[in-house]
Amino acid sequence: MSEIPHTSLLLSLLAVFAPLSLVTIGGGQSAIADINRQVVDVQWLSQAQFVDAFAISRMAPGPGSLLVTLIGWQVAGFWGAVVATLAIFGPTTFLIYAVAHMWSRNGGARWKRALETGLRPVAAGMILASTYVLLQAIDGGWFARAVALASTATLLLTKVNPLLLIGAGVVIFVGLHAISLA
Repeated sequence: MSEIPHTSLLLSLLAVFAPLSLVTIGGGQSAIADINRQVVDVQWLSQAQFVDAFAISRMAPGPGSLLVTLIGWQVAGFWGAVVATLAIFGPTTFLIYAVAHMWSRNGGARWKRALETGLRPVAAGMILASTYVLLQAIDGGWFARAVALASTATLLLTKVNPLLLIGAGVVIFVGLHAISLA
């Protein structure tokens, strides 16, 4: 087992990720923009390191919020990963339990329908903000952004397998890299 990092570093991870856990309306991806702001502005990671951690978290099985586990690992090793993971999942777990209990007791209440209707645009806006932050951070300039946007449009408008798009992206970028070396 690795040595436990300084307590203030672990408390900092807890202080950043526990509040973010409570605002992940629409899922973990909705908090990516704020996670980016907190982690990069606090100077734990560079923008490139953040994007790399994000890419790895998307390729790994499990929830997208595992990005936080990777950040915790990079910041403070094993114990940082444990604290960051508990901070992002713990508060939401207790909140969801309480809300689910209340939700089931209030059936089709008017306030419940109003809350659901009001939270939909909030979740959509947070997801769009996360997308914007990630597009700004992409290395590769306008071409990489164009490929990302074209891939998104293709996924939204067709039933193409995402693995085919990943393969096409690899072929395009490897080809461009080979051309630039020639």
